[in-house]
Amino acid sequence: MSQRKSDTLKTYADLMEECGLLVKAEFFGQEDSHPEVLTYDSREVTKNTMFICKGAAFKEEYLTSAVEKGAILYISEKEYDTGKDIPYILVKDIRKAMAVLADVFYGSAWKELTVTGIGGTKGKSTSAYYMKSVVDDYMKEIGKPESAVISSIDIYDGVSRVESHITTPEAVELQRHFRNAVDSGITFAEMEVSSQALKYNRVDRMRFDVGIFLNISEDHISPIEHPDFEDYFTSKMKMFAQTDHAVVNLDADFSDRILEAARAAGDLTTFSQKDEGADYFAYNIRKDGHETKFSVRSKDGEEDYVLTMPGLFNVENAVAVIAAAKILGIPDSCIHSGLEKARSSGRMELYASRDKKIIAIVDYAHNKLSFEKLFSSTKEEYPDYAIKSVFGCPGKKAYIRRKDLGTIAGQYSEKVYLAAEDPGYEPVEEISGDIAQYVKAQNCPYVMIEDRGEAIRTAIEESEDKTVILVTGKGNETRQKYGSEYIDCPSDVEYVKKYLEIYDQTH
Repeated sequence: MSQRKSDTLKTYADLMEECGLLVKAEFFGQEDSHPEVLTYDSREVTKNTMFICKGAAFKEEYLTSAVEKGAILYISEKEYDTGKDIPYILVKDIRKAMAVLADVFYGSAWKELTVTGIGGTKGKSTSAYYMKSVVDDYMKEIGKPESAVISSIDIYDGVSRVESHITTPEAVELQRHFRNAVDSGITFAEMEVSSQALKYNRVDRMRFDVGIFLNISEDHISPIEHPDFEDYFTSKMKMFAQTDHAVVNLDADFSDRILEAARAAGDLTTFSQKDEGADYFAYNIRKDGHETKFSVRSKDGEEDYVLTMPGLFNVENAVAVIAAAKILGIPDSCIHSGLEKARSSGRMELYASRDKKIIAIVDYAHNKLSFEKLFSSTKEEYPDYAIKSVFGCPGKKAYIRRKDLGTIAGQYSEKVYLAAEDPGYEPVEEISGDIAQYVKAQNCPYVMIEDRGEAIRTAIEESEDKTVILVTGKGNETRQKYGSEYIDCPSDVEYVKKYLEIYDQTH
């Protein structure tokens, strides 16, 4: 792993002082030691590690373990009695410090990449994979490695491809991924930028070559995320100050405020499906068999595009990517071919029984905006089919979702099946019961089945006539979060395939 080999422990203390973050530093004569690892996870500690003490859940035993494994310095907001003369740097704000430390430790690797950042409430991961598909076609054309991606679905950095737990990693992992990418010869990266990442300094000190902003609606409002919508909104808007070229959706709620914030970017491009004055205007959007076709008018003229990933609402994501790709000088041929074959694992994955009576769509939709788009689009695309839905909500966070999702699903569904969806420390029965009151208010029948596989099986078994079953929230994820543990489990896609196969055998 490449980082600045010449840096010493004193280098990092001086850095904290330059940034106005230093409280105190003590080296016990070891200020010229060279750190080789930076982490806040005691399980990753090896010889010559700088260890960061962070988080409300931090325990002193983590530091003790880190010292035993070879940590040569700890960085913290408070001093600890380790029983040994272990150098330390005390800082005013550990989150701000972490971003600076990570950026410098990994040599600002992001500067060697063309980074597209994608913000918004809905569509970030789909847009990231649309962009990746377009960029990768371009990379193939010029003989370079596929691009890196950092999304809520998974992460690829040239060294590893892993399932994600959060949308945007903490600064230490994020900068490590950028370094891995650069060392692997990668030149482009696409990443989702969450409100939490912006609020809690995970992307500090870096810039986005292009910053796409898709849309916004109330989400992530809870004691552990954002106290209210205004905090959520202003956190989202911070991305523009770190963006060279902003791409903004004129159809988004609060578009006037978004455009005002976007002035902080170096350049602004707009897109829309409603406003013909946008720089990129999408029109003539239509379903043609399994394909979605649409036209785009821009300063370059008019062009027709094709998407093969289901969902009319994905045109919004596609137009944003077209604008971003044009800004980056990607050839039109790669934009067309990339979009046509673009896929996002666990997004709008469609499976059908042999008799075509049951269609199951697996999607990550998990908030008000994504539910509204998914359910209304399904009703429009499958007018002769009843709709059933299988979903849940995460524990102890984004409480407003329970009302929003329960209400929307209740309005559109013939029946709702409420199941576990990363309950954490909250009992699934309580979460489902909370959602159920809003489903019931729409006079829609529901059943609470904690086990997702069992819920999906029941929904399929109980479907006799033409039915679309929307299985949302988990997509292709293979873990459920109970307490602080991630428990391995089959993905929603695996469950759907399994129980549709059984349906086919019995019908």
